[in-house]
Amino acid sequence: MKRLAYIDWMRGLACVLMFETHCYDSWLSAEAKKTEFFRYSQMGGTLPAPLFIFLAGVSVALVTEKLRGKGVARGAIAKQVMWRGAEIFGLGILFRIQEFILGIPISPWTDLLRVDVLNILGLSMILLGILCWVAGGGDAVVAAMVRTRNLVLALAAAAVVSIVTPALWTTWRPQFLPWQVESYVNGVHIFDKPQVWLFPIFPWAAFAFLGLAVGFWLCTDFVKRREELGFLVLVLAGVVTFCAALALDRWGPAVYAVYDYWHTSPNFFLARCGVIVVILCFVYAWCRWGWGPVGFSPVQQLGRTSLLVYWVHIEFVYGRLSILPKGRCEIAAATAGLCLIFLAMLGLSVARTRWSLRRELVG
Repeated sequence: MKRLAYIDWMRGLACVLMFETHCYDSWLSAEAKKTEFFRYSQMGGTLPAPLFIFLAGVSVALVTEKLRGKGVARGAIAKQVMWRGAEIFGLGILFRIQEFILGIPISPWTDLLRVDVLNILGLSMILLGILCWVAGGGDAVVAAMVRTRNLVLALAAAAVVSIVTPALWTTWRPQFLPWQVESYVNGVHIFDKPQVWLFPIFPWAAFAFLGLAVGFWLCTDFVKRREELGFLVLVLAGVVTFCAALALDRWGPAVYAVYDYWHTSPNFFLARCGVIVVILCFVYAWCRWGWGPVGFSPVQQLGRTSLLVYWVHIEFVYGRLSILPKGRCEIAAATAGLCLIFLAMLGLSVARTRWSLRRELVG
């Protein structure tokens, strides 16, 4: 099984959950949003962003290991990772500009500086590149030692980001910073308090550091020799982490002046980490022993072009080009629109892949 197959599957799963969450949120009427159906439909919406950011960390680890195996210097590796992060951050700025232009005259200019998921993806990759450089490397250092150092530093960074997040959102808010800068710390934007719908470094970068640690675990000699056992260890770690998060939330000491479990709590971060790791292992099992590698997979195909379908679907769901009237649909109509979005984005994904292959063949 190709190592990236389950990565594409996870990205595709995140895309499907993203479509479902966005479509119902944008199109359902106020009455329909009072139903249990809508409430359950939005539960999956807590996963796409963490999955995308987590998988960025996993991918950075895999790429770093590949380049290190070819003898590329740590400075060059860090530069490549950070440059890719800068590209994605730049795409995030372009996305905001596009949304602002398409939203004229309704959209305020401050939307140009809104911290969205592409912004944090890019910044997280830059931070990962810095961490990989700090971890060291070179001919005199054993590869296993560098890998272990990266893994430990990544887990430590994830823990630090998660632990300080509640304070940076409340009692330690850096209010001396302009809101344009503070927004990258806690998502305050133009409001008087941090906004839970934005994607600041704290806590979202922690998912990237977690992904980096998991990625380096998958590159260890132990997992390469006994891959199934390596994923079993991850499953157990995920279950233990989730249970520990629940126990700490219920019986742990009160260390924060303001405790918000669902948005800033390290316990909620731990719980989502456990869920994400378990999902990764189930997707691996599906690709290894299930129907994952059989025939054409729409989910895996979407995962190959996740950035493109994210970018395009937003305008047809939330933007001026929305295919259904926003806030005025019943469940049946919104579900039909969701199916149409899925098929349209799948077609776009297939077209993009074929175009890329044709360019490679011609080149």
